[in-house]
Amino acid sequence: MPPSLLLEQLLNGLQFGLMLFLLAAGLTLVFGIMDMINLAHGSLYMIGAYLTATFVGLLGNFWLAVLLAVLGTALVGMLLELSVLRQLYRRDHLSQVLATFALILIINEVVRIIWGSQPLLLSAPEGLSGPVELLPGLSYSAYRLTIIGVGLLVAALLFWLVNRTRVGMWLRAGASNREMAQAMGVPIRPLFTLLFGVGAGLCAVAGAFLGPILAVQIGMGEGILILAFVVIVIGGIGSIKGALVGALLVGTVDTAGRAFLPLLLSQVASPEVAANLGPALASILIYLLMAAVLFFRPQGLFPART
Repeated sequence: MPPSLLLEQLLNGLQFGLMLFLLAAGLTLVFGIMDMINLAHGSLYMIGAYLTATFVGLLGNFWLAVLLAVLGTALVGMLLELSVLRQLYRRDHLSQVLATFALILIINEVVRIIWGSQPLLLSAPEGLSGPVELLPGLSYSAYRLTIIGVGLLVAALLFWLVNRTRVGMWLRAGASNREMAQAMGVPIRPLFTLLFGVGAGLCAVAGAFLGPILAVQIGMGEGILILAFVVIVIGGIGSIKGALVGALLVGTVDTAGRAFLPLLLSQVASPEVAANLGPALASILIYLLMAAVLFFRPQGLFPART
């Protein structure tokens, strides 16, 4: 196996893992602090991608479109929290699952009404469309390198927000003991609304940057939401560090499995069987990883401190 191929797939896994982290970070904070299961989290990822494609078409500037899409999706997230999700905090998890599943269906139909049923075209910035030579004999997509850089930057900002700011102190206090934090004067309700806005904005960043690689289409959030839940189970509910480690593990396992399993299977099976079986086994590996973590560490690799 050429070393360049191995390094390329590791970079692909890092890129995918960082985008998964942006989705899982908001989801794990909402789940860990608010004890709220929000299945509509993936729909915010879809809204971010659609808004980015729309603003790119209107303005012709990818970076400005991403900024506007993040702000717009954050606003949508806060409006959802104020109007619908706030009513579910004291309900059981089954009620939360059913209500947010209904939100998925509603948001999908609203998107269909506004943008139509056909996928939207979202292209990477022209200046990032070519490859960059990292090492002799190894060229890598400039756009994917940009995604890695953006993911690392956002992760660093999120760690700073949670661990070095007053708002982060409030978040940690709310995660530890919501009632006591409220009794000590922490503005829990505005904090929860802000938290939903931040989580929605992180979803929009992931949707904006994955849109040119994947597809901007209705229902695009459902599949990736499952991976986000796997990430927070592996990393530990309520833990930003756990979400990052879990996302990188899932991204690497998924990417490496899809790249190398067909090559390995082709040694013992026909190329057609290897091409069909390899990606399926790669998907199974993710859930085997989750099962192994749950067996040895049921609380996750880096559970939030309580």
